[in-house]
Amino acid sequence: MPIRTNRGRAAVYRSLWGWPMRSPTHLVVTIVGFFALVVTIGVIVPRVLDPRPAAQTGVAATTSTQPNQVGVLPSSGQSNLPTKLPSPANSASAAPPETDAQLVAELWAETWIKPPANNDVNKWLEQLKPYTTDEFLAQMATIDPRNVPNKITEKVKPVKSTTSSIDFEVGTNIGKVRITLIKVQPDGKWRVNSYTKAD
Repeated sequence: MPIRTNRGRAAVYRSLWGWPMRSPTHLVVTIVGFFALVVTIGVIVPRVLDPRPAAQTGVAATTSTQPNQVGVLPSSGQSNLPTKLPSPANSASAAPPETDAQLVAELWAETWIKPPANNDVNKWLEQLKPYTTDEFLAQMATIDPRNVPNKITEKVKPVKSTTSSIDFEVGTNIGKVRITLIKVQPDGKWRVNSYTKAD
């Protein structure tokens, strides 16, 4: 028979709230039941909110842990990683060596091996200035002119050429030397930017 008075409802509620406190067994059963309810809700709610089947979720998780193949996008979500390295924006194309560059390389080599009689570094650099970049000229200030070759044994020849830089090789009495020229902007003139001992 339904409870129709507030006093009757209060008595029923009092008996329900008081049941766990009647004995230690009732208290343990209440606590275990409460935790079971919390765990059940924790398992059911994510499944209700996620419409994908559990098997599909497992497959997606397994796939996402595997390394991506080159050129293949991940199976789920979007990736910020590029699948292919972008080509350099200012990469130079191969091109035949320009006549102006050849001339500058030859004049630089001939001037380089002929420092002033007193080995004055400043005079030597002044002679090289028309054929050398300002940056490299500053580095050459530390070089002792007495340590450079004094004779060219093989003509200057191009070994690698692009639209913005050219490598030349020249034979000297102390071995081959590789001279690198770059096209200086904005006037577009070729200037020596470095030299190293060739292999």
